[in-house]
Amino acid sequence: VQLQASGGGLVQVGGSLRLSCAASERTFSSYSVGWFRQAPGKERKFVAAISRSGSITYYADSVKGRFTISRDNARNTVYLQMNSLKPEDTAVYYCAAPPQTSGWGTVAQLYEYEYWGQGTEVTVSS
Repeated sequence: VQLQASGGGLVQVGGSLRLSCAASERTFSSYSVGWFRQAPGKERKFVAAISRSGSITYYADSVKGRFTISRDNARNTVYLQMNSLKPEDTAVYYCAAPPQTSGWGTVAQLYEYEYWGQGTEVTVSS
């Protein structure tokens, strides 16, 4: 599956952005999807994930209560709504999908993901 992330940009502290991850396949609903981010000079880290149907979500502690992941399988798209943004949220954000057979238990593990979008940059200015 091919993924394309979009929606990044420059926003002030406390502002909001909504990222989108568009998939190329009609079988998109067969994949869980995760968002990761990578700040300059740092390793890529898990942000949020959503199950195939959208009924289950999981968040990193650093974004819990501020970010919301959702999906529209009819549109082959996953969203990441980011509110109350902080300077430490500045990073390149990537959406990714693990193999269709992947279990939910490893959803936060970088190594589990096989398909990656190109990334979209988010800058939060103070």
